[in-house]
Amino acid sequence: MKNTISLFDFSKKINYKNELLAGFTVAMTMIPESLSFAILAGLSPLTGLYAAFMMGLVTAILGGRPGMVSGGAGATIVVLIALIQSHGVEYLFATVVLAGILQMLVGVFKLGKFVRLIPQPVMYGFLNGLAVIIFMAQIEQFKITENGSVSWLQGVPLYIMAGLTALTIAVVYFFPKITKAVPASLAAIIVVFAVVLGLNIPTKTVADIAHISGSLPSFHIPQIPFSLETLQIIFPYAMIMAGVGLIESLLTLSMVDEITNSKGSANKESVAQGLANITNGFFGGMGGCAMVAQTLVNLNAGSRARLSGIIASIMILLIILFGAPVIEKIPMAALVGVMMMVAISTFQWVSIRIVNKMPKSDIFVGITVALITIVLHNLALAVLVGVIISALVFAWDNAKRIRAKKYIKSGIQHYEIEGPLFFGSATSFSDKFDPMNDPDEVIIDFKDSRIVDMSAIDALDKLSKRYKQQGKTVYLRHLSEDCRKMLKNAEAVVEVNIQEDPTYKVMQEK
Repeated sequence: MKNTISLFDFSKKINYKNELLAGFTVAMTMIPESLSFAILAGLSPLTGLYAAFMMGLVTAILGGRPGMVSGGAGATIVVLIALIQSHGVEYLFATVVLAGILQMLVGVFKLGKFVRLIPQPVMYGFLNGLAVIIFMAQIEQFKITENGSVSWLQGVPLYIMAGLTALTIAVVYFFPKITKAVPASLAAIIVVFAVVLGLNIPTKTVADIAHISGSLPSFHIPQIPFSLETLQIIFPYAMIMAGVGLIESLLTLSMVDEITNSKGSANKESVAQGLANITNGFFGGMGGCAMVAQTLVNLNAGSRARLSGIIASIMILLIILFGAPVIEKIPMAALVGVMMMVAISTFQWVSIRIVNKMPKSDIFVGITVALITIVLHNLALAVLVGVIISALVFAWDNAKRIRAKKYIKSGIQHYEIEGPLFFGSATSFSDKFDPMNDPDEVIIDFKDSRIVDMSAIDALDKLSKRYKQQGKTVYLRHLSEDCRKMLKNAEAVVEVNIQEDPTYKVMQEK
């Protein structure tokens, strides 16, 4: 029994009722999204459902933490639409396999930890932008396709769709106040489904998006030429897909860590995502990554174990094989209402409440990331831009902190440096010295500073040569161990004198 439990969760206790109901609810919310993005990319609806099944199952069992849900996400398939249109679906499958291999390598070489470099304002912007995307995607369901043309619902059909959506939202909001024995999202879907069937209300259903009946996914090697030219075609797409998938997955993992006050494994999640995508490529799925909205649905339904993700995946497969006639009758308004509530809960309202207490640079970063996410639907680019801006702001702030306390003692000019010496502060550091008027010996004390990079080493080298041209000598004192090692490694390109005070305990790197 102990081994069975450890397969599903890190803890020793599982609420099987919560896991079962959460899994069923997640399956219901994954189906329309997987179908929508598959159709958007010009793929068979089953390609999206197979992705939801395989991504969900593999990552639920092998992923970096319980509670996360993965599936055929729009974030990854959107970046592959151009490839599908130009080269076809077989190239898609090959790209998904290659992307999976790249993701596995990230986990094997333990590079998943670099998600920690993503600042909080970037997280706010990412989640806020994603919330807007999720919400706007539901608005699209208020359109209908007739004779190949797309138009907005009007008149009675619009009022019915809006009314049922409002009913769903109301049930999701008020049901937990009555009981938490059943997930509010599942209760809302059942209530609206019952109302539509009981009153025979004509409204848009899952069947209006696509028919989802099919067979088991079968093994299939992508039918493409195995050549360097093919690799040149698919590799850039695979890189982008792998990056987008990992960023969204690892950000979702961080979000779940905060919600559940526990710790997941980024590297383990990277390996699981990679293996799931490789499986997709060989079994006819469009690939994917972690799904923030469905993960929140899962957590809100009370799931804290792996079992709900496994149940959701198996449920999707059973629906493909046997349950399509029933599921296709579910009103889209019910699923739209659930996802709208997910969007509202995804939005980081706290970022608005504390906006007047945040630095202007953080506000700018958050807004920029959100806008890129919303406008371009490119989560990887949005996060990358946010991290770069945050890094530049951090570098600028630290560049301004370089200080030099000057005094002469026993005929020797002393400079006590405060603040880090790196590429951003190198110029300001050099301007603080006066080689022409200083005494013959100069001591630069780094007790309260650190030499960080090659730009810092170059600045020291140039400063040493300026004093040497004046016939004067510079000594460096109180360098930390890592700083001395860095200078030692750069002896071929720098000329400095390191002087250590035997009575001073050199600061060790933590």
